[in-house]
Amino acid sequence: RRYPTVELRAETFNGSTHVPVPSDGAFLKALLFELRLVDEQVFVEQRDTCTRINHSSVHSVSTPAGELWPVLAFHKSGLIYACVPLVEGTLEPRPPLLTVSGLSQGLALLLGIMDYVSPSRKNEAELKAKIGQLRNLLIQACPLGTPLNTNIRSLNGSFEDIQEMPVDKDQPAWRSSTYKGKPQVNVCITEKVKCMQYDQRDVVDTWQVYGAVNCKCDIEGSAPNVTLSLSLPTNAPPLQDIVVHHCVTSVDPAMLVSTSAEPLHDAVYNGPYKFPFIPPSDSFSLCYYTSQVPVPPILGCYQLVEEGSQIKITVNLKLHESIKNSFEYCEARIPFFNRGPIAQLEYKVSYGQLDLSREKSLLVWVIGQKFPKSLEVSLTGTVSFGTAGKEHPTDYVCTGNTAYVKLYFRIPDFTLTGCYVDQHCVQIFVPGKPKITASRELISSDYYIWNSKAPAPMVYKPLLD
Repeated sequence: RRYPTVELRAETFNGSTHVPVPSDGAFLKALLFELRLVDEQVFVEQRDTCTRINHSSVHSVSTPAGELWPVLAFHKSGLIYACVPLVEGTLEPRPPLLTVSGLSQGLALLLGIMDYVSPSRKNEAELKAKIGQLRNLLIQACPLGTPLNTNIRSLNGSFEDIQEMPVDKDQPAWRSSTYKGKPQVNVCITEKVKCMQYDQRDVVDTWQVYGAVNCKCDIEGSAPNVTLSLSLPTNAPPLQDIVVHHCVTSVDPAMLVSTSAEPLHDAVYNGPYKFPFIPPSDSFSLCYYTSQVPVPPILGCYQLVEEGSQIKITVNLKLHESIKNSFEYCEARIPFFNRGPIAQLEYKVSYGQLDLSREKSLLVWVIGQKFPKSLEVSLTGTVSFGTAGKEHPTDYVCTGNTAYVKLYFRIPDFTLTGCYVDQHCVQIFVPGKPKITASRELISSDYYIWNSKAPAPMVYKPLLD
């Protein structure tokens, strides 16, 4: 879809440096060339030189009229998603990517289109039907070239169903419909913890926490005002790298300055974190954040030693005493790469149950919903293997004794930072008493414990003078 009004604005902004968007066929040909989807075996200096290594999805596409920049494009599951965002300013010199607001808007729109299209990519007829509807959907999502609603799946597919623009001038563009009924607000804080543990003196263990506050506000009115506060326990680490949804109307600047790239100091903002906003009609993520928590929730040690035709394994796990000992699930998976199927297994677990996968290449240690009173569990075993076949997992990184244990767990009604929503501090300026539901959860994400008896493939060594 082309927007002549946007192209006219680009020409006005860019002046003599303006490069017009070529015809659809010429643009597609140039884009395929830039993405190395044609002539990939041929070295073209302009495209393949080492000085033009792309670290993002923002490209410069060569056209007969000059270099067209920025072109936002990526290749996913056999489809190319691309748009040309407007740069509201001069192109010479090129502005930093973070200052081009059209890039984030274009990316949000492309991701919305991908979310709408991708579930049907295996059914060709359904995929064609959805792509055929895209033009109608874009009239609603992006009527004049500025994305108003990037949740393409929430839009109607036919012209007959398109509602007129709201008469109420106070209704923001992101509220696509109005709600009728009893007011209610649902808030869920989801924290994910990533971890790399090595149990080696010269290698530093690392862990990171990422949080998201997801909301669904069913409230009457064209522009209802809601204020939600996130609170932390006393002496808890502050929230950092906070990114807020565009519906947030104002925010304390000190909240946004705190970043994990800087060491913590006494002047850092530690809440309460207030977010006044006018909510969209659908579910949305109010904000994202990180935090530097002092310890990972589960400390582990993994040792794998090869002795002749057998390997001996030892796994020790300890739940930190500050962590809520109530899991929805908790299990440790121990894969064996580049080996045959497990032919013989002798083991002893202090707690839980050990299962062997159907392919006989993975041990699944189901710890369950609680750690014992000691908060420590252990597994020891001896494993021997048969002849390797094509169906057994291989890995170019995990060769020899380089191996890992990966943890999977979810703790409901708990966050590692201690972050919570005080239901009594949720302010909604509408008639009636709203129903407020708040929940939180901690989920593992890429939680690895590497074999301490072998070198790990990626390490973070301390800086030594």
